[in-house]
Amino acid sequence: MLKKRRFIATGSALAVTVIALSGCAGAGGSAQQDGDVTLTLATVSNPQMKDMEELKGTFEKENPGIKVNFVQMEEGDLRAAVTADVASKAGQYDIVTVGAYEVPQWGALGWLKDLTPALEADEDYDVDDLLEPVRKAISVDDKQYAVPFYGESSILMYNKAMFEEAGLTMPNNPTWQEVADFAKQLNSPDVAGICLRGKPGWGDLFAPLTTVVQTFGGNWYDMDWNAQVDSPEFTEAVNFYVDLLADAGESDPVSYSFTECLNLLSSGKAAMWYDASVAASILEDPDTSDVAGQMGYAHAPTYKTDESGWLWSWNLAIPETTKNADAATTFVKWATSKEYQQLVGETLGWTRVPPGARNSTYEIPEYKEAAAAFAPITLEVMNSVNPEQPGVDPQPWVGIQYVTIPEFQDVGNQVAQLVADAIAGRTTVEAALAEGQKIAQAAGDKQK
Repeated sequence: MLKKRRFIATGSALAVTVIALSGCAGAGGSAQQDGDVTLTLATVSNPQMKDMEELKGTFEKENPGIKVNFVQMEEGDLRAAVTADVASKAGQYDIVTVGAYEVPQWGALGWLKDLTPALEADEDYDVDDLLEPVRKAISVDDKQYAVPFYGESSILMYNKAMFEEAGLTMPNNPTWQEVADFAKQLNSPDVAGICLRGKPGWGDLFAPLTTVVQTFGGNWYDMDWNAQVDSPEFTEAVNFYVDLLADAGESDPVSYSFTECLNLLSSGKAAMWYDASVAASILEDPDTSDVAGQMGYAHAPTYKTDESGWLWSWNLAIPETTKNADAATTFVKWATSKEYQQLVGETLGWTRVPPGARNSTYEIPEYKEAAAAFAPITLEVMNSVNPEQPGVDPQPWVGIQYVTIPEFQDVGNQVAQLVADAIAGRTTVEAALAEGQKIAQAAGDKQK
């Protein structure tokens, strides 16, 4: 469980930092005109959020007087804008999309509404239907400060047709060495053997890379908050990742994150991709993917651990500063309800139902049939990972692909830029991690 004491001690420092960023916040802000409420929702520009915007008309029709204005941003821009807005109490947004990393910290700091009473009072919402690992990750002291819009782990996605043509067989639980061998055999001038994130950012490059580090036996910190970024295990993992990209990855990997790899794989120009399980629902949509029906899915590759998938959720939360809390709560409940999932399935297609948030999703007959290729393994991996100790050694925080301290966002971003320089050939992995060790240690010293 996260420690509220630490957030209180460090929250003021975080606020000072993000206030300086407040000028980057997107346009918007709540408006109340002629009795009507216009909610401003800041969200990441992922396909499932675009679906939510496409379907918002149904909510507005069912709730006369409430309009919802979406502000879609790239992941990094969203984090900067929302953090600045919420921490500085600027109040531009009535609803924000925040990750599992931010919710418990912001909840403990009093920046988000406690949604527990509103959720538990509504029997139709059925809050107990939310997946328990995800619900725990966005709660502090049994208070739930957000609701999951979708949840995910990380899996290996591969093109079965390419594997069959090459005479290769993917195990259900592959090792990283097996994946590297497959990637080198399938790599060609026209097809990347594997696509991996290389774009700088703790939520970009270091989301998958941290899971690689952990299964290689490394981690960001030991139990006494001593940085481990230049440890032999961390170094071995990063060298493996950089070498794999050089040998069989996409061209110009430092410009690739989730969306770019999704486009590469869905157009048949990559043989494998290790990333968020939520991507499978998009790959299986024949309207948006050239490889629908051709994909196979396996557990995240491992080295020294039994599992190495991550656990993540994109959640809807309501800042304390909103003047439209009731209307915002009404929309948040609608967008994460069983009824919304039915609406997505019946309107846009069953593979596009937001996964990893509700148990009942996996009991919908139409979803089970449409998502048969990826739904079972997604649920299996989400229930198999261990956020309390994802790596070989114990860690003093709960979380897999991130460290739940306010400083990690900046630490991860800086070290990711150093590693991206190594991927681009501008420095060595050893030199990058030596510099990263200093950055991580400065943050670790504040936790002692």
